[in-house]
Amino acid sequence: MTHQTLTQSDLAQFTGSEQWFRHGLARKVLYTEGAQFVAENGGAYWLIDEIAFNQAVPKVAAQEFQVWLLTVHADKSATLTCDDGNGKAAFTKRIEYTDFPLPEIRFYFVNNTILLPSEY
Repeated sequence: MTHQTLTQSDLAQFTGSEQWFRHGLARKVLYTEGAQFVAENGGAYWLIDEIAFNQAVPKVAAQEFQVWLLTVHADKSATLTCDDGNGKAAFTKRIEYTDFPLPEIRFYFVNNTILLPSEY
């Protein structure tokens, strides 16, 4: 599979969303055009899945507003964390390998919708 290069400047174009996408399995979860762009151009549908599927974790679901941060390390491992927007962690997962093209990316999850911070 060939991945296009994804840059922070690519993400700056998303300041709102006119179209939403429904997650294929977690049907209550929607995501915006910006999140779709990241999934498609960064090869990161798995990341959308992680956010959507972890809404079933009670400690995560209890957070009305969630900040999801993927941090990619030099060895291509990564850490995915979810917090309440004030730094209080609700979820952390170590990912053994990823080819995600950015060193980090942040999503918000609010009102059952995954979105880029610029789309909030």
